[in-house]
Order: sequence, then structure tokens, then C-alpha cells
Amino acid sequence: MRSQTTSNILMIRPVNFGFNQETAESNAFQKAEFSEKNKDESQRDALKEFDEMADQLRKLGVNIIVVNDTLEPYTPDSIFPNNWVSFHGNGSVITYPMQAENRRLERREDIIEQLSESFYINRKINLSGFETDSKFLEGTGSMVLDRKFKIAYACLSPRTNKDVLKEFSVQMNYEIVSFNAVDDTGKQIYHTNVLMCIGDMFAVICLEAIADLDERFLVRNSLEQSGKRVIEITLQQMNQFAGNMLEIKSQKGEKMLVMSNSAYNSLNSIQLKILNEYCTIYHFNLSMIEGNGGGSARCMMAEIHLPII
Repeated sequence: MRSQTTSNILMIRPVNFGFNQETAESNAFQKAEFSEKNKDESQRDALKEFDEMADQLRKLGVNIIVVNDTLEPYTPDSIFPNNWVSFHGNGSVITYPMQAENRRLERREDIIEQLSESFYINRKINLSGFETDSKFLEGTGSMVLDRKFKIAYACLSPRTNKDVLKEFSVQMNYEIVSFNAVDDTGKQIYHTNVLMCIGDMFAVICLEAIADLDERFLVRNSLEQSGKRVIEITLQQMNQFAGNMLEIKSQKGEKMLVMSNSAYNSLNSIQLKILNEYCTIYHFNLSMIEGNGGGSARCMMAEIHLPII
């Protein structure tokens, strides 16, 4: 049986973190006031938040593989590796087409080579050629994967293109459940993983963001048919990154749900009670990373589902 969760996580330690002007137009989660922050302050605070999260997860028994970013080329969003690469249980590694030109520079073959020393890689799929036609699919930001049932949920946006989704489906034999989703201002939501999270036995989702009732039913029905308990969050909670969480496990198999303080503090007692039935919640201060980068805990972790050598 394919596993939804893993204890092997890739994280990229930032060296030049900052507000990325190239992504701000489509990412409403980036806060304009953070663009005025001193670059040194942004990097210092983001690095502190990153190290505290990575160190704590290591202490909890998660195999956190940290790779340092490089000063050149300039990659202010390198802290979010799940957008350019994904790793799969059948030995496949996929690299993705990215909308922002400076994010394309995050793709690093040396990281994949490093991982191949410990994990079995038998196929590399490079989808970045779609960039020529301005068609994008930003990894497990654009798609939230139900790995057990091979379903990819995707809200369409400037960063999530139907043609690239179709190619992912062909290459990986996944069913695609695509839909449209907007925030409380009517703006398309840039990445699916800010509105939903799929755990082993549950799904957290902002169904309110899916305006079309037929699409909303389709998504909910698909989740329930695959045995997931649906936990709804509101648009306000989504704006606090409550959808941007990830279930992982320790090397001993202990299930944990990782999110930011902002996400945790937005959840109500009933939602927390339900989530605690399935796993232990761990949350971290990621305020600089969230405000400046427009991504949260889930975006910082690229799960390595590759077989171990």
C-alpha cells in the first residue's frame, strides 16, 4: 500500500531570503508591508524561524535533510522547495515549470544527486519545458496529492495549468481533480496547498473558496469517497495559513501535523479536537517567512517518498 506520509523531508536553508517582486502579483499571501523590510532583517528572522522548525522536527525523530541555499544565483524563495521538485514512492523525481524566472533558478541537480546516494531514483521527469509556452505547474504547491489513491487536487491559476496537469497525470497515472478557487476579494488562489491539506485519514479544506457548487461537491465527494474525514476551514482561517499544513511522521511512525503559529491560533477547539484524533500537532513561529514569502510550513517541506537504498 502506498503511504501518504513520510519521515524523510528536504528543507532548503535560506541565505538570501526576501520579498520576491516577481511572485507578488499572483500571490495575495505576500504582504506588501514586508516589501519595505530591510533585506538583512528579513534574512536574519527567516533563518531563525527556519532553524527552530528544522531543529525541533529533528528532535521529534523526523529525518530532516537540510541543504544550504547559495548566494548566487539570487533565489529569494528557495526556502519553498516543494514547488520545483517532488519525490515519489516508485523512484520518480519530477521537476516543474515555474512562473517566476528567478524561481526557476531554484532547480538544482546537485540536490537530486546528493539524495541519490541515500534514496533509489530510477526515473527523472522534467516538465520545465512547458515554461517556453508560459504553462506552469508548481509542484505540490499547485497540486495537493492523495498519494494512497493517486489523486491530484488542483485549483487552476496562473501557476497551475491544465495541460501540465494532464502531462503529470500521464507520467504518474494520477487522477486529476481540478477546480477554481478564489479568496475573499475574488482573486484566484495561487496555490492549492494554501486552501487544503490531505492527511492519511483526513482532509483540511476551505470549501468556501470553491464558488461553483458543482465543483465544490465534486471535490468533497472525491475526498469522502477515498475515506477522508473532511474538516472545513473558513476563508479567514485560510488567510492565516490554516490550509498550509502537512502530516508527516517520525522514524518510529508517530504521526504529526506541522503548521505555523498563525494557522494553529486560527483553528477553533472543535477543529483542533478532531485533528488531535489523528496526529499530534506541532506549530512554529513563521511570521517573517509567511509575510515576506507568502508561504508557510507546508511549503518549506519537500517530502521524500523515494525508496531508501
